[in-house]
Amino acid sequence: MTEPLLVDRTDAVATVTLNRPTAMNALDVALKEALRDTLAELEADRGCRAVVLAGAGGSFCAGQDLREHVATLESGVGKPLDTVQAHYNPIAARLASMPKPVVAAVRGMAAGAGASLAFLADIRIGGPTTSFLMAFAKVGLAADTGASWTLPRLVGHAKAVELLMLAEPVRAEQARRLGLLNRLVDDDEGVLPAAQDLAARLAAGPTVAYAAIKRQLSVADAGTLADALAAEAQAQAICGRTNDHRAATMAFVNKEKPVFEGR
Repeated sequence: MTEPLLVDRTDAVATVTLNRPTAMNALDVALKEALRDTLAELEADRGCRAVVLAGAGGSFCAGQDLREHVATLESGVGKPLDTVQAHYNPIAARLASMPKPVVAAVRGMAAGAGASLAFLADIRIGGPTTSFLMAFAKVGLAADTGASWTLPRLVGHAKAVELLMLAEPVRAEQARRLGLLNRLVDDDEGVLPAAQDLAARLAAGPTVAYAAIKRQLSVADAGTLADALAAEAQAQAICGRTNDHRAATMAFVNKEKPVFEGR
């Protein structure tokens, strides 16, 4: 059987590819479990300093596999939406707190939970065919996989309401204007290479500082100025003790290019 998730390692960059192209990389149980477990492994792997999240074929991810979901509904066994607690919540939490940069290569459609996965990345790169669809309401559901948290932070509360309730597609150029995409390349085939190049650049950078920046922003998004200032003080204390900080400071003074080791 074809593996539902592929992991390719190039130096310090791990490319994680949702690998169900004939189903637009829809998320069945096997893929969700593989993604959840792989993200946990990569988080603990000190040799991995950046992650690229991609989809095989012409789509990023169509969201929940509705054929599997219907079969579960009709079976009458268990609670079909238990997948939120068992799979989607752990995946979302892992991506949001990943202590290394995550770049999403969003080629083609990203719908429902697939769009939510992309929104959890630190940086999203798309191409001419990229589109997002917050499809949850189309099947009588509310948002999951962190979309209720990420989407207002990306586009604002009012636009998040519109995207979730109306469930209309957002094409590539509009997605870039709204902030759903950070970068837009001219050719679909260039989306993954662009994401991998950016991830390699980030992997060669001060990854301890990147992790601290992610934590700072998470605190500041939900907290007060006092919370943000406390998080900044804690982050600077941690970063200030790293070899990277010391070496980069010396390199700056000596007009040399710094070399970061992530420690």
